Amino acid sequence: MPDIVAFGASSSQNSINRKLAHFAAQNVPNATVNLLDLNDFEMPLYSTDREKEGIPEKALAFKAALNASDGIIISFAEHNGAYTTAFKNIFDWISRLEKPIWCGKPLFLLATSTGARGAITVLELAHLRLSRDNPHIPIFSLPSFNENFDDSEGITNTELQAGFDTALSAFVSQLS
Repeated sequence: MPDIVAFGASSSQNSINRKLAHFAAQNVPNATVNLLDLNDFEMPLYSTDREKEGIPEKALAFKAALNASDGIIISFAEHNGAYTTAFKNIFDWISRLEKPIWCGKPLFLLATSTGARGAITVLELAHLRLSRDNPHIPIFSLPSFNENFDDSEGITNTELQAGFDTALSAFVSQLS
């Protein structure tokens, strides 16, 4: 029974990326899901000066959640073509702890937006950066979230569902 950490890389209270990450985690067979909310890990903005004062407890707690998992699902929100500040700040803080940053766990990277590109720019950016530690990271982008996702049904477009299933299967095959 795999333990999956999932989160939307957004601080929005109504994050569609948190919904997509949760949906993906619930589709991992027999998984226990730990759905994280980045708002629970709000910390001072990372800087080398602040690092000299010590690593925040919330960064340690976030890293501990990653370490305790068998796999990690992240769904990226796109702010001006890049990561949200909330995600980037956590990423910066946990990168200062032991390596590898994502604890050597299998990753599944997702992104969605209400637009037709489905936050593909940030997904490609995230994949480029995170695949340095793990070259076999499956990705999936869900365009036009409001037209292609239903809270009770999940992904409603059959072609997009098939693409999701393929990426999810690749992730599941990496779980120990």
